[in-house]
Amino acid sequence: MVKKTKRVQRATSSGNLLEQTVKTICRQKGFKIEKYKDWKKKPEKYGNELLLTDVPYDTIYKHTGKTEFLLKSSRYNLEIRIECKWQQVSGSVDEKLPYLYLNSIEAMPEKHIVIVIDGKGWKTGAIPWLKEAAANRLYTTSASTGKKIEILSLTEFMAWANEVLR
Repeated sequence: MVKKTKRVQRATSSGNLLEQTVKTICRQKGFKIEKYKDWKKKPEKYGNELLLTDVPYDTIYKHTGKTEFLLKSSRYNLEIRIECKWQQVSGSVDEKLPYLYLNSIEAMPEKHIVIVIDGKGWKTGAIPWLKEAAANRLYTTSASTGKKIEILSLTEFMAWANEVLR
């Protein structure tokens, strides 16, 4: 039991590091980081270049879910939900990827979703499946066909931010 607890702590720490890196990249690109719940009360107080944290949505199960970030930018005319997934050691987290994907196409309201996924612990085929599902728009309906879902490693996210958020 102690090993598993340390393993969970290490995974949580690594996931937090991924999220902190995304925050750092966005901050360096001029985005102010705010909690969604604070921003929602008085959006005019916060400006137009924001990275909002802990952003809720109603899942495909009709429960409240949260994603790490919502990037809002008047300058770049963007509203992008950003989900971060890190898997350092093997486990069953990769079995949640189809659920994440279905939420992305059916439940998350934004038209553009970026999933930053990294780490060495994913099962062989998990990330390629997710990338292929997004590229081929698997399981989309007529209501969700206009969505853009990008699956990026942390390195790819850095390159994406340098290109999109000049």
